[in-house]
Amino acid sequence: MENDRIKALITLLDDPSDEIFQSVEDELLKADVEVVPELEKAWEDHADGLFQERIENIIHSIQFRDVKKRFKAWVTFNGDDLLTGAWLVSKYQYPELTFDDVDESINKLRKDIWLELNEHLTALEKVRIINHILFDVHGFSRNNSNFLAPQNSFICDVLDTRKGNPISLSIIYSVIANRLGLPIYGVNLPKNFILAFMDEPGPASGILVREESSVLFYINPINKGAVLGRKEIEHFIKQQKLEPRYAYYEPCSNIETIRRVLNNLMVAYEHAGQLVKIEEIRELLAIIDEDSMF
Repeated sequence: MENDRIKALITLLDDPSDEIFQSVEDELLKADVEVVPELEKAWEDHADGLFQERIENIIHSIQFRDVKKRFKAWVTFNGDDLLTGAWLVSKYQYPELTFDDVDESINKLRKDIWLELNEHLTALEKVRIINHILFDVHGFSRNNSNFLAPQNSFICDVLDTRKGNPISLSIIYSVIANRLGLPIYGVNLPKNFILAFMDEPGPASGILVREESSVLFYINPINKGAVLGRKEIEHFIKQQKLEPRYAYYEPCSNIETIRRVLNNLMVAYEHAGQLVKIEEIRELLAIIDEDSMF
């Protein structure tokens, strides 16, 4: 859409006629996300409350549509990159957030750990170094003071505050470990979310179900990376009165990890009474469900 036409449409947003406004809104919603800066400028230049509210709603609709489009593409390509999925969830709340913003923070942490690693270390020794850097040096931990806050599900917030939930902490841990060549992937354990250090590498997007487990040991990010064995997982499952399932012991796909993030976000918004956001998160979950049908 041409810039002059966009400006002309914007000037009509404060028209008292609902019919004219609806027509203008429909036209603006056809534009791509590139129109947002012009809308933001118009918002700043006008003090009228109705005008600003209308612009805010249009901007959000355009940006949310862009997130859904990107998210659908990520799901369609089998969720190949976990960090991209986590970034897109954050982009829902922070539309201006770029992938590079998140990627840069992850790479700084990766470098700090890489400087301490060497090829002669055992898997357990490598995990101890990761734990020391992430939890002791950088202070990552569970957000006990506000566990249900939506921010715990946005990776940019977790990287900034160093506070998160089991899933967001696991995502950061796993992404960094994978970039260091370590086969550490998320395990979709109910009422928690842990990591598995595998005996052999393999992309989480294409985890194969096998009769014999290739898990060397488990890692619990909300307990400073405590190392667990299968017996501890079995005990937890019994303690929580859950029916044992294969999925509680083996790595899940990146898409299932992000599904869990979105489900957590739904709970957070339900707790906060944010009904509109609940419906929008349902739309993102529906994209995953639609893809799984084919």
